[in-house]
Amino acid sequence: MAVRQKPVGDQVVVITGASSGIGLATAHLFAECGAKGLILVARNEDALRKIADELSHGRTRAIAVAADVSKREDLERVSRTAIETFGGFDTWVNDAAVAIYGNLTDIPMEDQRQLFDVNYWGVVNGSMIAAEHLRGRGGTIVNVGSVLSERTMILQTQYSAAKHAVKAFTDGLRMELANQEAPISVTLIKPSSIDTPYVEHARNYLDRGNAVPPPSYDPHLVAKAIVYAAEHHRREITIGFGGWVIGAMGKVAPHLIDKAMEWTGYSSQTTDQPERPGMRDNLYRARQDGDMYSSLPGEPRKTSLLLEAQLHPFATAAVLAGLAAGIAALFLPSLTASPRPKRFKRPTPRYQPTMRRTGNGHDKRTFGPGHVSQRGPNEGRPQPRH
Repeated sequence: MAVRQKPVGDQVVVITGASSGIGLATAHLFAECGAKGLILVARNEDALRKIADELSHGRTRAIAVAADVSKREDLERVSRTAIETFGGFDTWVNDAAVAIYGNLTDIPMEDQRQLFDVNYWGVVNGSMIAAEHLRGRGGTIVNVGSVLSERTMILQTQYSAAKHAVKAFTDGLRMELANQEAPISVTLIKPSSIDTPYVEHARNYLDRGNAVPPPSYDPHLVAKAIVYAAEHHRREITIGFGGWVIGAMGKVAPHLIDKAMEWTGYSSQTTDQPERPGMRDNLYRARQDGDMYSSLPGEPRKTSLLLEAQLHPFATAAVLAGLAAGIAALFLPSLTASPRPKRFKRPTPRYQPTMRRTGNGHDKRTFGPGHVSQRGPNEGRPQPRH
């Protein structure tokens, strides 16, 4: 059975992690695109209600549902609320996540389990509930993973491991739904470093503040990929060439990337920039929310050519084909032109008498004064022929 996806303007969308960062940017973009309904999910109910009020305008109605994604019963309540309020939903976005910075030996096991409960089991819970509802009507499941599902980042080992697990689960879910001919699109979104409150919300076991490795990208780019996936069937979408390169190089030269991370991992992920006290550490409970961006200095990148190439593959292929044709037209003639044939000179006789031309305009050859006749002594003047 073919995948069935509605236009965004006709959709009701569930977004977890909607109170800050990527989730908040995604909620705003869905509202700008005129989505019919938004179910905003996070632990911070006060922040969610303010966001829902702000986004409920025009034909979009947004509602806030406080829930912990690590608890399946909370997400089942989210699904029931969507059905009771809007008659169902068409896209479910699993975005909620927490983070821990530190060496493995410094991080208690209960913290590591809590991270997996939110980052992995939260995706599993949301995906299974969404698949059950969408199996009969069609729709989209979007799981927000990371480029760290391709390459582990030092000092974020637990987060990277959870994102590896999210990728594996998403691939397995996609195959099973396709094998069962369910009309559901399953997309994995893989952001690179994104400028969000993620770094301030993280639990920190390092001796300095947290940062994301450069270059960082704007969360609206991730939101753009998510909204696109809601109505276009895509397997994976990666945001940010910088993160993609690290993953690709990790497969080609893993030991080199290991060393590079060992040398730069600490300096690229720490900062002395003062943080907002109310933001720190939402591993177990909600903290200050409502911001899309971190408080770190510097402007994130607003564009990603890699993202545009994935969203418009045919146009990208046409441009690349045109460039290739132009280069071929420029260089091919000089490479394929037949070489000019060599001109061979007549061989010069080994013995050539000294000659001079007369000045009477005729090409009569005359011998110079130093000419010695080659006739023998008994030979006379040649006789005229009669």
